[in-house]
Amino acid sequence: MPITVLITGATGFIGRNLVASLSADGCRVIALSRRARDARAMLGPHVRVIGDLREVTNDEAIDACVHLAGARVLGLPWSATRRQTLINSRTRITDALLGLISRLARPPRVLVSASAVGWYGRADGDLAMPCDESSACQPGQFQSNLCTVVERTAMHAEALGTRVARMRFGIVLGIDGGAWPMQAATARLGLATILGSGHQYFPWVHIADAVGLVRFAIANELIGGPVNVVAPEVSTQAEFAEELARSFGQRVRLRLPEAPVRLCLGEMADLLLDGRPVVPRVALTYGYEFAWPRLHRALADLADLADLADLAGRHAR
Repeated sequence: MPITVLITGATGFIGRNLVASLSADGCRVIALSRRARDARAMLGPHVRVIGDLREVTNDEAIDACVHLAGARVLGLPWSATRRQTLINSRTRITDALLGLISRLARPPRVLVSASAVGWYGRADGDLAMPCDESSACQPGQFQSNLCTVVERTAMHAEALGTRVARMRFGIVLGIDGGAWPMQAATARLGLATILGSGHQYFPWVHIADAVGLVRFAIANELIGGPVNVVAPEVSTQAEFAEELARSFGQRVRLRLPEAPVRLCLGEMADLLLDGRPVVPRVALTYGYEFAWPRLHRALADLADLADLADLAGRHAR
């Protein structure tokens, strides 16, 4: 049945696609955005956009909250100030959502909160050991510490009577955001690149399944705790680069050694050079059916979608 979903980060890559999916099914969407006017223009008149959670009255019926907001992890150097910004951009909104949940006459059934496979960190031992939702975090590594703080803050909603699903996103692939567009642009030119050894794992998921798993977590009342949002097929970075190049009729010609990447990025280089094999045990256990479980088919689909978008753009001009 159509439900009411409050979404933070609704104008981001995953958020836009989630809003479109929910709206297409007749769900009522409330989007929290600091730039309400821009959000209304982007999301359309069918979405209610608010600039502050105080605009939600105590008697309003909200079935689910989806918290996707947060500053980009890969980008500016991880200085002490930047690290605090990354934490605050997530936890302050979570705290505000907890305040909303506590004052609503009927609390939302579920809070779906974005985390990441960075929870599993960089393993000091066997990098090939698969990680499922029961695998431990890696204290002392910032990417793992960040996810730990974010998830622990979200878990406070459980004491308020709201189920919490902590979505550990892998690298989300889609034509309108995330990692794919820039990498696809270089691959089209025959410049797809293997990073370091290329043996590091590349936990990926198609945007259709990223949205699908968020909706699955909203709908399935048995799902609580961590959920790995990754495809079932485990791939290395070299395999990803090769399949990406092949989707454009190219091949991999370049390799970027590990040393300059680490020199430029510091600890942030772990995100590119030390990926771990992550498996979606919870999704598979509860019967989620992936639309795009295989890398080569997912990348071929995105290449086709990009070509169609380019063609539509040329016709529009």
